[in-house]
Amino acid sequence: MEKSLVNDNPLLLPFNRQQTVYDGFITVQERDFRMRIVLPPDRQLKQAKHCHFIIPPFKDVFSLAFDSSQRLQQSADLVGFILELKTVLEVVLKSRPECRSIPPPQYYSQLISEMETLGWDKLLFIDTEFQMLRLKAEDSAGRQHILTVKLKSKHPTEAPDCSADLPVPLAISWTPQSTLEQLHSQFLQVLESLTEFWDILDEIDSKTWILEPEKPSRSDTMRRIAIGNNVSIKVEVDPRHPRMLPECWLLGAEHVVTPLRNKLNANMHLWNPDSSVLHNLRDVLEIEFPSPATHEKSSFNVECGICYSYRLEAAIPDQVCNDPRCGQPFHQTCLYEWLRALHSSRQSFNIVFGECPYCSKVRVCLTV
Repeated sequence: MEKSLVNDNPLLLPFNRQQTVYDGFITVQERDFRMRIVLPPDRQLKQAKHCHFIIPPFKDVFSLAFDSSQRLQQSADLVGFILELKTVLEVVLKSRPECRSIPPPQYYSQLISEMETLGWDKLLFIDTEFQMLRLKAEDSAGRQHILTVKLKSKHPTEAPDCSADLPVPLAISWTPQSTLEQLHSQFLQVLESLTEFWDILDEIDSKTWILEPEKPSRSDTMRRIAIGNNVSIKVEVDPRHPRMLPECWLLGAEHVVTPLRNKLNANMHLWNPDSSVLHNLRDVLEIEFPSPATHEKSSFNVECGICYSYRLEAAIPDQVCNDPRCGQPFHQTCLYEWLRALHSSRQSFNIVFGECPYCSKVRVCLTV
């Protein structure tokens, strides 16, 4: 048995004369897996208590399919146990293609050659398996961007998976002759096509108070801009046509929102595609937006009148009491739950009618 065990697994060796401790590797589909087996002094498998092996790429999947300690105790001998272990490993490897694909030596020489052509200064990060890279790029306005590239083991024959923080899908053209330099060049072209979009949003971010998102990313197309008096406007800018009239939603108490909505509808024809979105919004709404130069952001961070916090997870107060003498803001979720708990509240389709927690006036809240 011992001879058969060594012949089939030359890298798994006994570590003592009693042959109660085995340590080393077993090989499955040209991959080596570290393992250690500890047997009792009488070498009876039924009393074996320790069997440890390291298979990090798919540990969770393997543990569901194979209880090593239990199977060791139930096996007739070590040869049978190792054979069963190898069989299960082979099945797991076949079900997880990403685990069995090991890049050939020429993969690494190809990668180094391409990075030398692209420039090592473009490389921000590379993982320990040399398959996931982060490349940096700068657009014409000086904004920094990151392209994440996941190479396949058959690179460059297989197209890599690419992702970036963009407001549009990243479409990359790839052939077996393509290189990282060409990939980076395509990414720069995509960035240039979005320069005007980011210019417009950067102007909004720098000259107004943005309520949402709290920390805009380059992929965010929405901005909720503070107007004042617990009123704001949410705009959705089209990345492909950033100067066109965006989708707009006015949020706040009806007695304040209604005049602004009327101006928006009446002046919509004045929208000038040659001007920026912010400039057009000022003209159409006939207002000046509060800016960091004129107002503190704390002026707009009004707490919810129910939970007494400004930010509830990712949401901020977006419902306001319609009574001009009150105007207390609430989170939509908080207000909806409050109104549902009142016996005097009633619901008609998707609208709940109930009393404001502050002024007891009847107000409405859209269901969530």
